[in-house]
Amino acid sequence: MAPPTIRPSFLFIGAALLAVFSVAPVVRAATPPARPNILLLLADDLGYADVGFNGGKVIATPNLDRLAASGVKMTDFRACPMCSPTRAGLLTGRWPLRFGLMRAVVPPWSKYGLPASEKTLAELLAPAGYTRRGLIGKWHLGHARREFLPLARGFTRFYGHYNGAIDYLTHERDGEVDWHDDDRTVRQEGYSTDLLADEAVRFIRESSLGQPWLLYVPFNAPHSPFQAKTADLARYPQLSGDRRAYAAMVDSLDQAIGRILAAVESRPDADNTLILFASDNGGIPRVGSSNAPWRGAKLTVYEGGTRVCAAIRWPAGGLSGGRRFSDRLGYIDVVPTVLAAAGVTPPTNLDGVDLLPALRGARSLPERPWFSYLHQNEDAHASVHLGSWKLVAHGDFFAEKPAAPPSLELYDLAADPAEKNDLAAREPHRVLELHRRLREFGTWQMPGVGAYTEGKDGFVPPKDWRIGPSTR
Repeated sequence: MAPPTIRPSFLFIGAALLAVFSVAPVVRAATPPARPNILLLLADDLGYADVGFNGGKVIATPNLDRLAASGVKMTDFRACPMCSPTRAGLLTGRWPLRFGLMRAVVPPWSKYGLPASEKTLAELLAPAGYTRRGLIGKWHLGHARREFLPLARGFTRFYGHYNGAIDYLTHERDGEVDWHDDDRTVRQEGYSTDLLADEAVRFIRESSLGQPWLLYVPFNAPHSPFQAKTADLARYPQLSGDRRAYAAMVDSLDQAIGRILAAVESRPDADNTLILFASDNGGIPRVGSSNAPWRGAKLTVYEGGTRVCAAIRWPAGGLSGGRRFSDRLGYIDVVPTVLAAAGVTPPTNLDGVDLLPALRGARSLPERPWFSYLHQNEDAHASVHLGSWKLVAHGDFFAEKPAAPPSLELYDLAADPAEKNDLAAREPHRVLELHRRLREFGTWQMPGVGAYTEGKDGFVPPKDWRIGPSTR
C-alpha cells in the first residue's frame, strides 16, 4: 500500500472547547413514567449558530431557545453532512452505510430506497401500544416503489412530500406536485412550513390521552429554494437576497415549531412527551447560515457539516432544566434512546446507544468511533473521531491498496476544535490507526444510492409523483 499523502490545512473559523460532559447532579424521574409520547422535530440545512441557544444573534428563534432552556442542550450532536443519510440513520439506529444510504441523498430519479430489511422506529414502536404513528414533512428515503413510502414503513399517517427541495408555494418538484395526504396527491394553497405545522398540531390535538403516540416532523425549511413570506421578510430589513430569505425562513420555522410545542403543552400529558429537535446537517454560509465556531458546512465532513444544533426535553423522564450535555452523540442514537424511554427491548443490530443514563448524569457515554462519509459527486470525503482525535480523509480512503494514496488530515479537537492545525505529519501512528478504523468501516458498505446524477439522463417525473397504481 502506498503511503498516504499528508495534507496540511490552515483554515481557521473560530475557537471553542470540545467540552467533556459537564458535571451535573444525577437527575431521576420521581416514578417511572408511562410510555411517553414521542415528538421528533428535524430542520433541514439549519446551521449550528443559526439558533439563539447556540449564540445566534441574527435570526429570532425564541421557541427553539425555550425548548433548549427547558430541556437539555446537546452541544456535540452529530448528523451526516447531507439529508437522506441522516434521516435513514435517525429512523433505524444504524449506520446508513450498512444498507446503501450513506453515500449521497436520494435524488428524484433514484430507484433506490430504504430497504424493507431495515426496521424503522415506527415499526419498532407499533407493538408497544403506539397505535398512532405520524410522519408529517419530508420523507427523502426513496419513492420509486410503494414499499419505500412512509405508510409501508410503519407510519399510520403521512402528510408531506417524498423529495427534497420542493417549491414552498406550489409544492412541486421538477414540475410535478409532490404533496401527499396519506397515499393521495393533493393540491393545497399555503406555505409548506405552515401547512406542516397545521397538520402536526391537528395530529397532536386528535391524539387520545392515555394512548402514546409517535410524531416525526421533518420540515423542509430552511432548505432551498429560498422562498419566504412577506411578513417574515419584513423582520430582516438589514439583509438582502438569499440571506434575507433564509433568515425569514428560519424565523418561520421557529414560529411553526412554537405552534407545535404549544399544542403539546396544552395537553395534560405534556411532561410525559419526549421532544427531540435537531438539524439534518450543517448550514450553507453563502446564504447566511452560520456554523460558528466550527469549520466547514453542509457537504463537508468538517465540524460545520456534521455538528448540528440539538436539544431534548422530557420532564417526566428527568430531562429538563436547561442543562448542557457535551459528550459526542448523534442521529443513530435516537432509536435506542426512544425505545428505552418506551420500555421496548432494542434489536441487537443497532449501532446507536441509549442516551438516557448519560443525559440524566448517571454515567458517561462509552468511547466509540464516530464516522462521517459522503461521495455524492466525484470526490469522496470521510472522517472518523475517537476520543479527542479526528481523521479527515479525501480520495480513495476505503481501499486497502488504492490506485492513488488518499489525502489525510489529523486534528486534536480538544485543543483545536476549529480544525486549524493539521497534526498528521507529527502523529503518524494515530493517522495509521484511525485510517485502519476508517477502512474497516468501509467494509460494511452495501450497494445502494450512487452518485447524485446517476440515472438523471432522460428522467421524466411521474404525474403528481404518484407511485405505482393511481391513488386517486
